[in-house]
Amino acid sequence: MEKVRCDWANGNELEEKYHDEEWGRPEHDDHKLFEMLILESMQAGLSWSTILKKRVTLTSAYDQFDYVKIAEYTQEKIDSLLEDPGIIRNKLKINATINNAQVFMQVQEEYGSFDTFIWSYVDNKPIQNRWKEIGEVPASTELSDRISKDLKKKGFKFLGTTTVYAFMQATGMVDDHLLYCFKCKG
Repeated sequence: MEKVRCDWANGNELEEKYHDEEWGRPEHDDHKLFEMLILESMQAGLSWSTILKKRVTLTSAYDQFDYVKIAEYTQEKIDSLLEDPGIIRNKLKINATINNAQVFMQVQEEYGSFDTFIWSYVDNKPIQNRWKEIGEVPASTELSDRISKDLKKKGFKFLGTTTVYAFMQATGMVDDHLLYCFKCKG
């Protein structure tokens, strides 16, 4: 029997796998949270499908999203990233990734973990939505507005409200699986 998925995840094997195995699943590992933060910020202005296609090369190019290493990137490393056709070669996004790795560690130091900080916005419990169709799912919410503002105050870059809402969906802070989707818990 064919699995019924959210509309956005049909017709592309990478999207189906991501939808089935990751999207909307509560994530509490700081390393994985950082990876999703970076992937979502890289996606700004592009399709998620593009990011998924480049995910393997992005992971390799960015040292498996090791934020400690990324925080120390030199101009030489930035130049090599700008030459890599397998990644998103946007200088602003590359510089933002380095900046965000540095700020990510500051948040860890302040709160004990990034997980503790970010999940406090939803009282450590996923928001369970009950959307009937894709058109009901918002691109952003008042909560993503607030988180985005707070992240910017802390020094994060490329994390506007739409990107933050996508991050919330990706990491299971909000569960936006449509009611007819086999992953819906509602």
